[in-house]
Amino acid sequence: MKGFTSNKTPYLFIAPAVILLILFSILPIFIALIISFTDIDLAGLADWSAISFVGLQNYKDIFADPVFIKSIYNTLFYVIFGVPLVIICSLGIALLINFGKSPIFKMFRVIFYMPSITNVVAIAVVWSYLYNPQFGLFNYILKLLHLPTIPWLQDPTMAKVSLIILALWRAIGVNMIIFLAALQGIPKEYYEAAQIDGANGWKQLTKITIPLLRYAIFFVSITTMIGWLQFFEEPFIMTKGGPLDSTTSVALFIYQNGFEFSKFGYAAAGSFILFIAIIIVTLVQFRLQNKEGHY
Repeated sequence: MKGFTSNKTPYLFIAPAVILLILFSILPIFIALIISFTDIDLAGLADWSAISFVGLQNYKDIFADPVFIKSIYNTLFYVIFGVPLVIICSLGIALLINFGKSPIFKMFRVIFYMPSITNVVAIAVVWSYLYNPQFGLFNYILKLLHLPTIPWLQDPTMAKVSLIILALWRAIGVNMIIFLAALQGIPKEYYEAAQIDGANGWKQLTKITIPLLRYAIFFVSITTMIGWLQFFEEPFIMTKGGPLDSTTSVALFIYQNGFEFSKFGYAAAGSFILFIAIIIVTLVQFRLQNKEGHY
């Protein structure tokens, strides 16, 4: 009886988490899949008899939708430029803070972490003023330097770059903390031994620090990649997808079709395509990680 009880105990502890996962994660995925094969809209919510099964029509229509194709291009733009920038900047700042000897570096931890815990709406309001083409701080500085002003949120390409800068500023804090924790787990004896052997700072960084941070880098790259594939808050608040849909991400496209145009089946098809893309990207990253040898 004692053995039976002890065997059941772990399941009782994990049961609440598993039940919540099924109810709020697994089940919605299956519901979204079913909805994606229908033409459900607001009328369908009120009267289920108005809902028709349309098979793969939503998927055919969405791949023929130029706005969706543009949103894929925009999302790839965000991922290709945003993910490496977040990883490099977070790691660089973590290294500077970790190896910095001055007490001021402890204050930098708070400074760089604060944007990640600040409300995104408040951040967007401040950055909207910074990006203002006439009265913004950035263009004011450019004028002082006798440089041409920049249409930060008015030019299609520059608007994407501006959103990446804002998202980069927000994302550095959390990832910096992860890298700092990993850096402080590296035994100091490794560096002392390397210094005795005559290794300079660059050698220590590339032969000790970076290899021993590989799991932290992998974790940050996975979570950052997934976050940027679901890039939503910045374009939603700052540009509403404009100008000319140049900042519409896939997540924003799904939101607009689902909650603004009430095309729930169409939006569900888009969300399932995004879900599959995230799964594929994650599996590829795990595959690449497993191919690398253990250090």
